[in-house]
Parts: sequence; structure tokens; C-alpha cells
Amino acid sequence: MEIALTDSVRAAQEQYYGKPQRIPAAEASDPLTEDEIQFIRQRDSFYMATVNEEGWPFIQHRGGQAGFLKVISPGSLAFADYKGNRQMLSTGNISKNPKVSLFLMDYPGRTRLKIIGKARVVDIRDEPDLTVQLAEPEMRSLVERAFFIEVVSYDWNCPKYITPRYTSSEIEELILPLKRRITELENLLSRKKS
Repeated sequence: MEIALTDSVRAAQEQYYGKPQRIPAAEASDPLTEDEIQFIRQRDSFYMATVNEEGWPFIQHRGGQAGFLKVISPGSLAFADYKGNRQMLSTGNISKNPKVSLFLMDYPGRTRLKIIGKARVVDIRDEPDLTVQLAEPEMRSLVERAFFIEVVSYDWNCPKYITPRYTSSEIEELILPLKRRITELENLLSRKKS
């Protein structure tokens, strides 16, 4: 919050709530704890914001198998970047401004984690061994870059306005007992008719 609570944010807080928030000074970085590490490892997507050299923000979605955002250490994250639409917006933005913000959601659990950090992009042609560390075997041929993020800080948010959403596999798991029960009842009816 020390980074986020700028003078203009405090002025807005004072305008709307009568006084700005004050927080004690923090360490230079905020290492992830086991709670954040486990949460990150369970995610199959996140949103990443960058800012271009003209000050415009840009947000991109990143997705993959659960755990594709790798926790290298409590202060470092990484992920493989695959062949895509060839826009190179995040890569270009980071080359001028390394500051990024990651937004990780657990919709069913109504939980979100925000991470701010400094990113660097590595061309996979310069370090091809990174594909083994960052990508699943079936995806390694598609890796073009690796993103490394030095974690500066993070913040958990309240669940108040998070609408629960579920993947098709999560829904399938939830309704499996109902399907089994329906099959049992259909079999029971079938036996009674014969």
C-alpha cells in the first residue's frame, strides 16, 4: 500500500472519506509467504498490467495449466510466453517501463491476489534451457520468451463483489454426484418396469 497510496490517492480519500489512509513505512520488498505461493500454484490464469512509454496502461490475460506461473523464490515469479497474436504489447511496454501488476483470481473461492513487481523479458533463443524450467513438454516448441517478475509487494482483497464463476471441469466435478444418483434412479425405475 505504500506504493499505491500516492498523494493523489490520499487527496481522493480525503475528498470522499474526510481523511487519507496513513500506513507505516514498509520494507523494500514484500516476499511471498506459503499462502501466496500455494494460491499462485493453483491458478490457471492471471491478468498482467503494463504501462507504455506514453503512460497508457494495458492489461493482458495469461493462461495455461494450473501452476504455469512459476514461483522461483518468495521474491521471484516467472512464466513462459508462447507464440500468439504477435502484438508484443507487454514485451514492448516492459522494455521501457519494467513495472507490472498481476491480478490473480479464484472465482469459486471469491479470492483475489494483487502482485506488483518489476519484470524483465528474456528471448528464449538466448536461453533455450528456460523452456524446460517454465513450460510443459507439449508446449515447449511454442515458447518465444520468458517473463521474470521480481515481486515488490502484494495485497489480498476482500471478496465482497466477486461473483463466483466455475470452469467446465469444476462444474463437472460438482454435478458428478447428481449424475450418479440420476443413473441409480433410472436403473431402479428400469428394474421396476421389467
